[in-house]
Amino acid sequence: MFLIVLVDVLGFTIVIPLLALYAQRFGASPLVATLIVSCYAASSLLSTPILGRLSDQYGRRPLLLISQAGTCLGFLILGFSTTLWMVFIGRILDGLTAGNLSIAQAYISDHTLPENRAKAFGVIGVAFGIGFMFGPAIGGALGEYGMHYPFLLAAGLSALSMACTYFLLPRDEKKLAVSDVAGPGGRRPGAFDLAVYGEYFRRPELRKLYIQFFLFSFAFSISFSGFALYAERRFVVEHFDQELMRTLLEPWGAREVGYLFAFSGLIGILWQGGLIGRMVKKYGETRLLVAGFAASVVSYVGYGFVPEDRMIPLGIVAIISSFGHSVIRPVLTSRITQAVDKHEQGVALGISGSLSSVAMMLAPPTGGAMLDQHWLLAWALIPAGVSLFGFLLALASMRAAALSSAPP
Repeated sequence: MFLIVLVDVLGFTIVIPLLALYAQRFGASPLVATLIVSCYAASSLLSTPILGRLSDQYGRRPLLLISQAGTCLGFLILGFSTTLWMVFIGRILDGLTAGNLSIAQAYISDHTLPENRAKAFGVIGVAFGIGFMFGPAIGGALGEYGMHYPFLLAAGLSALSMACTYFLLPRDEKKLAVSDVAGPGGRRPGAFDLAVYGEYFRRPELRKLYIQFFLFSFAFSISFSGFALYAERRFVVEHFDQELMRTLLEPWGAREVGYLFAFSGLIGILWQGGLIGRMVKKYGETRLLVAGFAASVVSYVGYGFVPEDRMIPLGIVAIISSFGHSVIRPVLTSRITQAVDKHEQGVALGISGSLSSVAMMLAPPTGGAMLDQHWLLAWALIPAGVSLFGFLLALASMRAAALSSAPP
């Protein structure tokens, strides 16, 4: 499962630096280019719960193969696109079959004992860290030779992932009753299961955590979906022109964005490789969550004000940003699981996944509209403001927890 998830994540992260820039080649404005991410998120929001239920009924392995086949075909369509609508079709198709990770989580949950699941799910975290470290750099470097090559490589990796699933996973799966499926691999409510969402949002502590999770996802989605377009308009890099025999300043491209993403991924691995665990033990989850949101606010503001041609300040901002992202998601996920009973953890985490999809639907066009008007500072300050709300909620929760534990 580690190999399968790693290959999937590599294919996904290879195209991160290029997708918006690729759409621009077909005449897309920044708003339209970021809408591609929204279409993927909307398709995923609708399809992931359905694929999860089908995998309960027919087994994880066949549905995982179907999901990977859809991803492979989507990347092929992107690689051979000649018009903008083909780019949209490629991402929508990938979104409609985007059950790779959730089905992989369910497979791990099915085949591990409850006391070993946290360790088993750590495997997925490591795969994500490695993918985000190498994928963007590969995609950015390959994009220098042709914008379509990274998508074709991603398609090849998806095909390799299908081969791993077909040959490495056993055909005879252990079938579990629905009541036995607990933890992150449990059922995810459908997009229109409003009664389920209402039941969980009526719980005050859980509602606060969900609001913070949505705010984090919204801010991250603006940055994630539009950073390449922002960097192209905001930053410059030195380039020596052999014909003119002098150094020129050129706008950032896919290579520079890919290298920055890879650097952030490397720092993220260092944070998650043990540093955060030690900090949780020393400072507690609530304090660390406050620090994570504070780091996010500082980093988003930093992206707006860092000098356009200074790499060292930009690298420092990337380190701060990586700390915030590395802290907030796992801490919020942990607190959500602690706020519900064990048999509710699958649904509770499924709701957080749906909130993430909704954020990915709404946030990219918000940032795209700012870039359309060339409001670059506003593009950076909107996620900073959203993260500030998350910081205030986390700070209020920390103070409430301190008051409740204080001696009379």
